[in-house]
Amino acid sequence: MRRFDLELLHTLATVAEAGSLSAAAVRLSRSQSAVSEQIRKLEESCGLTLFLRGKNGTTLTPVGERLLGHARGILSLSDAAYLDMQGISLAGELRLAITDYFEPAGLATILKRLHDQYPALRLHVSVRKSVQIEQESGSGEFDIGLSMRIVGQPMIDSARRDSPYKCIPIRRERLAWVAAPSFALREPEPLPLIALPDTCSLQRYMLAKLRDSSVTHFVAHSASGVGGLQSALSAGLGVACLNASAVPANVTTFRGRKELPIMPDVEFNLLVPQVFKTAFAAEAAELLAEQFRQGASQNSACNVR
Repeated sequence: MRRFDLELLHTLATVAEAGSLSAAAVRLSRSQSAVSEQIRKLEESCGLTLFLRGKNGTTLTPVGERLLGHARGILSLSDAAYLDMQGISLAGELRLAITDYFEPAGLATILKRLHDQYPALRLHVSVRKSVQIEQESGSGEFDIGLSMRIVGQPMIDSARRDSPYKCIPIRRERLAWVAAPSFALREPEPLPLIALPDTCSLQRYMLAKLRDSSVTHFVAHSASGVGGLQSALSAGLGVACLNASAVPANVTTFRGRKELPIMPDVEFNLLVPQVFKTAFAAEAAELLAEQFRQGASQNSACNVR
């Protein structure tokens, strides 16, 4: 009986999560041709087509979806077995504060994967604003935080020598102006915005950029969180500025106005203590960083161009 190659299964899972061969190649630190060759070998081994390739990246076939489910389980068991042999059980409780801009559609999948792989790891997750996470890191409110900042903007207190936490970079994402395909702007009307309250640093930055670019606008819909903002976007109520992994599947780049300002990237960082209280916390931080780097959403790869 033939047996699957773990490396090939890992490549399958990475391509499925990244949404394209090129994006997977970056995560795997391989060339795109090498990743393509690994997928070819896996398909040859199965005697089946696992991916459909198109302009917008790669899409799993139904049989590819089935194999992906098996692959994730096999890889989780392999990782768990390795950690067990190293004497690492990851048993304990960990409080995680996270921004809702990070992988809204895929976060539950990441957390489910962690639960399946480490059933003795009990995560307590709270959703907070990035500025809160940065201000409260080291205060005892939570153990580890995941925040978002605009590249080029300083992070609160992180550069101080006596800062209670340090930053582990997770990844960068593009910021883009997005809207539902059904949304139509009647020129020269002001730009109707879907925004979060001004307590959100990204929203303050967005509004400042629009003012600096002399773009006439008004807030047509104010949402309390990213989930509400996504719903308003999908309904075609206006235009918003979002990071790639937070863009809903039915929303695309808005190209209705040439004068909209070009936005910088955002960066997600895991905020961890400078000195961990336990070996468990240090091991869990490394685990979370790796899982968050892998991500789980394919929406951004398809919709933000």
